[in-house]
Order: sequence, then structure tokens, then C-alpha cells
Amino acid sequence: MLPDSAKMVLTDEPPLYRDLMRLKPGELTANAWAVKAGVSRTVWSDMRRHGNPSRRTLEKLLIAAGSSLAEFEALRIGKAPRGFVPRPGANLGEARGAGWRPAPLPPVPLLATAPGGEWRNDRRIEWMELDQQRLVGRVERPSSLARDRQAYAVTVMGESMWPRFRPGRMLLVSPAAPIAIGDDVMLCLTPWSEHGRTMVMVRELVRQAGDFVELRQFNPDMTFKVHASEIAAIHKIAGEAI
Repeated sequence: MLPDSAKMVLTDEPPLYRDLMRLKPGELTANAWAVKAGVSRTVWSDMRRHGNPSRRTLEKLLIAAGSSLAEFEALRIGKAPRGFVPRPGANLGEARGAGWRPAPLPPVPLLATAPGGEWRNDRRIEWMELDQQRLVGRVERPSSLARDRQAYAVTVMGESMWPRFRPGRMLLVSPAAPIAIGDDVMLCLTPWSEHGRTMVMVRELVRQAGDFVELRQFNPDMTFKVHASEIAAIHKIAGEAI
């Protein structure tokens, strides 16, 4: 059976999704809001399944709602920008009542990653190397990861998840978050090396059945199975760093 860290439970709507809904223009449906912003109407289902949208998508939605990224982040921690006046009809009461943040959230450590090789000698399945002991930078911590002190960030290597995750993009990873079918995950393969380096894969979780999990990649589009004995941990991809 899978280790405890790999067990999956269903999740509620992501905090960022709920916070965005508080800014939804009252005269628009969620789909109409997406159309006005010039983004796909699937943005809501994608957000519920995969976590944070890209910074560009988030900014488009906020602009269409008469807001901004700075205003949105301030409202999420309960502190409106100086001189801010709520737009008539905006549903901001709950967001503004969240309370003051006592101090800035600590940044998320960006761990070193490097291109790996071919898994099981399959040219279509690539992996990358994660160095848990090498810190190469820090990225801003979103409020959704405020309580996850184990959270870390990695840089995408390879093109197996294109176009969902482009090479060079930074992903936020949450070891503490529960995992559900359809989530993007970081699969850590055994054994973990004595130098803190391990083989990892970023993939979509498709299935859990008995003593294996099934994963999907997009380039080339294919699914494959990994036996539980080969898995050290499964961590949830919380979204791209913005």
C-alpha cells in the first residue's frame, strides 16, 4: 500500500478561488466574468482542480472586476490599500473582515532542480533531480500556504507537462495539502539519496488502485503506472509562483 504521505482525500474549493468569488461583479455570472476578462471559461474548474492560476490570468480577472492584484492581495489579508474605496455592489465585506496580518509571510524556499534522464529507459517519460539541501532562491508565499511550513518551490525542467507547465516556470509544492484525483502532483521516487537528492516527476494524478498510482503527462500525451514500492512521497502542486 502507499505510504501515509501519499494517501488522497477530497478537498474543498481552494482559498484563492473563494476569495476571487468575493470580487465577482454582481451583474455577471462566473462564466460571463471570464469572457469579459478574455480568459477561458474553464478557468474556474481548472482553479478548483489545480490551484492557483497564472499571474496573467489572475490580473485579467481582477481588471475585469475593477480591481488589481495589489488590491486583491491586500484584501485577502484584511488590509485595504490607502485611499481604497470599495466599488459599489462589490462583495468585499467578508474579505475585509479577515483581520490584520501581524507580519509578512515568510518566503517559500526555492530548491535546486536539474534535468534528470529517462525513467525505466523510456524516452517519453522524463524525470528531474531535486536537491533538498540546495537553496537557490526564495519566492513569495501566498496566503493559501501560510500554515504550511514545509512548502517549497521548484523550477520546471523538461517539457513533459507542456503546455500546462512550461520549462523554467516556478511551481509551489505543498507536502501538507491533501491530494485528490485530478490534482497536479510532485511524485518523489525511492530511494532518497544520502545527499538529499532524489528523482521527482511533476504529473497529473489520474488514478489510485491498490498498490499503484496512475499518472498523466501531456507531451507526449500518455498515462503510466508507478508501483507503491517505488514511491517515497506524493506532494501537491499548489500552483505557479506569482
